[in-house]
Amino acid sequence: MSFKGKVAIVTGGASGFGAAIAKRLSQDGCAVMLADLNEDLAKQTAQQLSQAGGRVDWRKCDVALHHDYQAVVDATQATFGGLDIVVNNAGTTHHNKPALSVTEDEFDFVFRVNLKSIFWSAQCVLPCFATQGHGVMINVASTTGVRPGPGLTWYSSSKAAMINVTKGLALEFAKSGVRINAVNPMIGETPLMASFMGMEDTPANREKFLARIPLGRFTRPDDVAGAVKFLASDDASFMTGVCLDVDGGRNI
Repeated sequence: MSFKGKVAIVTGGASGFGAAIAKRLSQDGCAVMLADLNEDLAKQTAQQLSQAGGRVDWRKCDVALHHDYQAVVDATQATFGGLDIVVNNAGTTHHNKPALSVTEDEFDFVFRVNLKSIFWSAQCVLPCFATQGHGVMINVASTTGVRPGPGLTWYSSSKAAMINVTKGLALEFAKSGVRINAVNPMIGETPLMASFMGMEDTPANREKFLARIPLGRFTRPDDVAGAVKFLASDDASFMTGVCLDVDGGRNI
């Protein structure tokens, strides 16, 4: 799959799943704009990918702010001459704990980052895609949006909403030549792992979570990158509204 001549935005692209997605797309010829709140890490990741031969830039972005999201879209088009792919990877969670222990501030923050960001992405990106008659949006949701468990109720709800939005937007924009899909990772080795587990990240605690995954390991950043690459490619040209589980069989 070649992405030569394509241009992508990856939110939360400085680390974890986002950095792996940016790396995979860049390696296959795609110009990539990293959008992240962590300026130092975004700059570092962009430099590493550029030194490896990629066309990569970065912008500081709070994905829940209209102005910030629009500024990234504008900067991407100005820097690379277009926009073909948007990967909404930026996300957060509350600590794994009983639903009634989650504060209003924690609830608002999770929905602000995980769902309001998709609202602004749609507002800033989809008119452009519809006008040019093509474009791909991929939202990084979660298996918990399909199969919730105790302790992450409000996080799971934000991801379930993201999945539903993905399907609704896919229907609305299909006739414009725009494809909108999602990937649903299982818990992965990212900076949020301890928050998802609700306990210290130790080998013993990891084993408790691994027991739930038929293939016996956590989601790796490269797993998500591979799924995103496929959905963004022409090989998936007849796929829209799809929510692809990347979970080692967890949702079976």
